[in-house]
Amino acid sequence: MLNNKTILITGGTGSLGKALTKHIFSTYPLVKKVIIFSRDEQKQFQMAQEYPLSNYPQIRFFLGDVRDEQRLVRAFQGVDYVIHAAAMKHVHLAEYNPDECIKTNIGGAQNVIHAAMQTNVKNVVALSTDKACAPINLYGATKLTSDKLFVAANNIKGFNPIKFSVVRYGNVMGSNGSVIPFFINKKKEGKLPITNMSMTRFNISLQGGVDMVMHAMEHAWGGEIFIPKIPSYRITDVAKAIAPDCPLEIVGIRPGEKIHEEMITASDSFYTYDLGKYYTILPSVPNFKLQEYLSHFNAKKVEDGFNYNSGSNEDWETVDTLRTLITEHVDANFEV
Repeated sequence: MLNNKTILITGGTGSLGKALTKHIFSTYPLVKKVIIFSRDEQKQFQMAQEYPLSNYPQIRFFLGDVRDEQRLVRAFQGVDYVIHAAAMKHVHLAEYNPDECIKTNIGGAQNVIHAAMQTNVKNVVALSTDKACAPINLYGATKLTSDKLFVAANNIKGFNPIKFSVVRYGNVMGSNGSVIPFFINKKKEGKLPITNMSMTRFNISLQGGVDMVMHAMEHAWGGEIFIPKIPSYRITDVAKAIAPDCPLEIVGIRPGEKIHEEMITASDSFYTYDLGKYYTILPSVPNFKLQEYLSHFNAKKVEDGFNYNSGSNEDWETVDTLRTLITEHVDANFEV
């Protein structure tokens, strides 16, 4: 799919961007070019040490901010595929700095769409989050708005063959700022801070996130929001898996946090289909023939009123499976 193609990743120095870069080079050795677009020069410098031009002549590092449309237009020249991973993602920081969150997550999404339609980009996949589903915090609200913008972009493209789609998933295991590396670090202090004993979250590995993006790039018809079928975990089980002997300190829910996360609401169920490995939420008025889509993917409509919630999920990680996953995906030297 990507051999002889040029791909650009916004926010490419982040956890998922680096995992995507690794996957692309290992899976598509004939990729024409991989462009890492981000605004942090130090992270670009560090990533460039991992991907020296002598071994990876196809890689390029492009400093820029998704808030700058003209910079995006310049970066998108000759690009076939765009993965939009750049975002301001920390819930409590977004609550404290709302203007900055809006400029990056909403304004940045608009700029990516406009720049892609001004150039010859063929396919854009935007990353979303479970917090965009029935949001109660600003971060989730901006990502819901971003999702709506990317879905609606398929209606305004005219004769341009470009496709826009979205992937939405839960907490990425071991990503920067996530709970598992946070707990591993806090274990050294002898106690773990817990916001709420009932809290649950969806769990996906970095490779699972990569697989979703690649699936959307290959199979999207335009306008879908793809959602993985993944397990949940209880935050208390994460604590037991990492530091069973550490006492738990209840610190209370931070601004904008939920006890449980959702990825599909009951209201979404009327447009949600089961694709097998993934669910997809389709536009209420898709720009393709619905029956052809359903037949092509053997898609099955979910029941009206269906919702997908981390607290009522049927698939759960246990303390033992969490320890195994931590060793596999976060820290190979992890020991209880």
